[in-house]
Amino acid sequence: MSMAYEEYMKQMVKPMRAELVNAGFEELTSEEAVEEFISKNEGTSLVVVNSVCGCAAGLARPAATQAVLQAEKKPDHLVTVFAGQDKEATARMREFFGDIEPSSPSMALIKDNQVVHFIPRYDIEGNSMEAIMENLMSAFEQNC
Repeated sequence: MSMAYEEYMKQMVKPMRAELVNAGFEELTSEEAVEEFISKNEGTSLVVVNSVCGCAAGLARPAATQAVLQAEKKPDHLVTVFAGQDKEATARMREFFGDIEPSSPSMALIKDNQVVHFIPRYDIEGNSMEAIMENLMSAFEQNC
């Protein structure tokens, strides 16, 4: 890949990253950052595997941010990795998910370092933002 392409992609995804960061999500951009998160993780965490695709922009990111804002019970921690951008971080997080098929965008609710709820891309695409929010808030209610 050319340096010009990589720089273009970095600039293009800045607002996609900022949408989650501005809503209180911590970006994990390296394998080491994911390792540190895993080693120190306590309570419940929502992990959003971010992506450049349209369903991430129109559904996944808005649903995640709004669910966190509107839910009575909320995860203790909010983190995100960016598929296709922070490849090592995303790969390590996916290893942490165990046998769950890689999917982006996707969302995982982790409790006591175990995935207790997972929303893959196929449950995001073609769904409404409200339905995805309800899915998340129901998982929060049961696990947080």
